[in-house]
Amino acid sequence: MRFISPSGVRKAASICGESREGVRNSSMRKPRIVRTFIFIVLLTGFSLVTVLPKRWDIQKSFTVFGKTLSINRSLVRPSIDLTTFNIPFKRSLDFQMGLDIKGGTRVVLEADMQNIAQTDRQTALDAVKNVIARRVDLFGLSETAVKTSKVNDQHRIIVELPGLTNTDEALNLIGTTAQLDFREQIPQNDQEATPSSMYEYLNTFRPTGLTGKDLQRSNVQFSQQDGNPVVGLQFNEEGKKKFAEITQNNVGKPVAIFLDEYPITIPNVQEPILNGEAVISGQFTVKEANNLSIQLNAGALPVPIKIVQQETVGPSLGQEAVQKTFKAGAVGIGLVMLFMFLYYGWKGLLANIALSVYAILTVALYKLLPVTLTLPGIAGLLLSIGMAVDSNILIFERMKEELRAGKPFELAMELGFGRAWDSIKDANVTTLFVAFILFNPFEFEFLNRSGMIRGFALTLTLGIFISLFTGIVVTRTLLRLFLADTRQEVKK
Repeated sequence: MRFISPSGVRKAASICGESREGVRNSSMRKPRIVRTFIFIVLLTGFSLVTVLPKRWDIQKSFTVFGKTLSINRSLVRPSIDLTTFNIPFKRSLDFQMGLDIKGGTRVVLEADMQNIAQTDRQTALDAVKNVIARRVDLFGLSETAVKTSKVNDQHRIIVELPGLTNTDEALNLIGTTAQLDFREQIPQNDQEATPSSMYEYLNTFRPTGLTGKDLQRSNVQFSQQDGNPVVGLQFNEEGKKKFAEITQNNVGKPVAIFLDEYPITIPNVQEPILNGEAVISGQFTVKEANNLSIQLNAGALPVPIKIVQQETVGPSLGQEAVQKTFKAGAVGIGLVMLFMFLYYGWKGLLANIALSVYAILTVALYKLLPVTLTLPGIAGLLLSIGMAVDSNILIFERMKEELRAGKPFELAMELGFGRAWDSIKDANVTTLFVAFILFNPFEFEFLNRSGMIRGFALTLTLGIFISLFTGIVVTRTLLRLFLADTRQEVKK
């Protein structure tokens, strides 16, 4: 006999009730567990197809009943080309490699801010970055990166161009000042054919002589009528006269604004504007209005830029480092999986299966997003794979405690997952905080802004979220489906 508090009696009764209820409801949960398992299998299968190489060449010869048969075929995995909600989604499903792996060119540009007011310098730098990013896109290169950097009074733009070997044309285009000009539509006769394409339509506009040097500045404002964001324009004295003449001659007609021979907006003139201040409206969101203002300021604020550093990176060093990194990672992961099996037995084997699912899902997600792989990014991937078993270890150790307390295996398993969740959650949240600081999505000057460190933070963040899914959902489903039922049969 022993004394026990009323709460202890209730707790013991609750545990016994949970045990009986768990056994009673195990058969009722079976269809749901099977559905979850099927979902995991389908998701893993789709991810595995994504991960496999794009092309498989099969060349085999074998003898059957004295006859030699040969197979010579190539299997090609198609790319993904979907359109959902009018949003195109195209992926080649190839790995996107960064500059340190693929090789290419790294260019550092410096903006001359001597003629720019102190309050306008950050706006001017963002405008130049926006223009250069759009210019780089014209080359059709992937994994490009355009970043800004400010050290003391130096304002720089760092451009990384993976895979680009002939840099002369790129440097000539990147290193020129943005050109902004306003164009009016050429008068057309009624007999003339209507333009059949956007290209023909844009050719109907001619320069007016109003350029970026006549635009003093642009900013985001809010309409007094409906409160929607609009883009305000303010011209200097010379621009005021030119803009007044243009608006008087084009009331009810479109006036196009081109930046580097590319139309950024084509508003209609509602009335003559004589005071040199205009507003562009058009149901903008705040982000759209801000982007348009940045592009206008790119031509309004004449910021000369010069190339201060050019570096060509060869791919051989990166490829060698990648091979060594993957070898080291494979050895480390193999040792982790061996330890899990030897120490935890069948539970460890199921955890290893969940870890394999984690690796497949992670690599597939890298291809689908896509994520640009750099050496630090690969390090983040391997680190997250090693960390993925942490949750399983916490759960299994908690299960051991419950089993030592005399609870049935199925109840100990459920309690192990439930009570280990707080530790798993807190550990991963703190890691996410560090990854957020390293990624620096808000471009804080006092934090890191390096692209390679950001790649490490991105791969680490994705790894944490996927590891939570595989550690809690996949491992739990496998234990419920294979190990819990086996223990129940043995008990019977």
